[in-house]
Amino acid sequence: MEYYLVKWKGWPDSTNTWEPLQNLKCPLLLQQFSNDKHNYLSQVNKGKAITPKDNNKTLKPAIAEYIVKKAKQRIALQRWQDELNRRKNHKGMIFVENTVDLEGPPSDFYYINEYKPAPGISLVNEATFGCSCTDCFFEKCCPAEAGVLLAYNKNQQIKIPPGTPIYECNSRCQCGPDCPNRIVQKGTQYSLCIFRTSNGRGWGVKTLVKIKRMSFVMEYVGEVITSEEAERRGQLYDNKGITYLFDLDYESDEFTVDAARYGNVSHFVNHSCDPNLQVFNVFIDNLDTRLPRIALFSTRTIYAGEELTFDYQMKGYGDLSSDSVDHSPAKKRVRTVCKCGAVTCRGYLN
Repeated sequence: MEYYLVKWKGWPDSTNTWEPLQNLKCPLLLQQFSNDKHNYLSQVNKGKAITPKDNNKTLKPAIAEYIVKKAKQRIALQRWQDELNRRKNHKGMIFVENTVDLEGPPSDFYYINEYKPAPGISLVNEATFGCSCTDCFFEKCCPAEAGVLLAYNKNQQIKIPPGTPIYECNSRCQCGPDCPNRIVQKGTQYSLCIFRTSNGRGWGVKTLVKIKRMSFVMEYVGEVITSEEAERRGQLYDNKGITYLFDLDYESDEFTVDAARYGNVSHFVNHSCDPNLQVFNVFIDNLDTRLPRIALFSTRTIYAGEELTFDYQMKGYGDLSSDSVDHSPAKKRVRTVCKCGAVTCRGYLN
């Protein structure tokens, strides 16, 4: 007869008991136990068939240790997932998944929904004027006032080329929440999954639903810092092989967004030299051209289960050219090898 060591919820380890299978009314836990055991043996045997010899009367300490660690990881990731969904202010749900290793939630990451200005930096989030349109799609609206075209079509898809700014209606506008020029400000509408990649790229993000081409997917948020501070942090990040700095260089080069400690789902989106997301600069309530919001739009139809990626060097310029990469001596840093796997891979992230 098979017996299982049971840890009773809310009770200390001293009250653990061995129970026969018929006493256990937890099919999901038993399935997870079986899967974890099988996965461990598969890793150890490196793809060889698992023989009856592997299913001994007692579990080897290494197997038992792995199963316990995997169970604790599962609990930790579920708690983190719950916390992310409590903190987010958008419609789309956030899921977390790790079927690759024993890595748990990041220890020094704080979820935010909008820019967090560093001490000494002021973000004025109040527009000075707004439109009085009854139909922003046909009238002279906020984009026209700024000298640009309305960014969206009637299907809420972006119709302007990369490098062109987006001006959405703001809090002073008289149009309602259903205005066709309010897209980025409504936040992520899609359910996304933060998942552990199997090829050494750490965490990544995949969509759980189909995303139409040219659709808004998410905003890139983080701590807003000066370019001087970004240069200092950049040296540290490059030595660790991580890249979270995003220069706000739409019109000037005064500020940078650092998503290393403070950020949203975009913190976990990986780089690709052949990405499916494109960067756009957005202005809503803050019309300071030194401080655009950064929005990521799909470049093509993205199907459920596909990983989301953007080009870390592309910024908001559109096509990547040699002019858009800074090769000045001051920014000559440790180069981070790219693992995107694209046919057009440039070899490095920076």
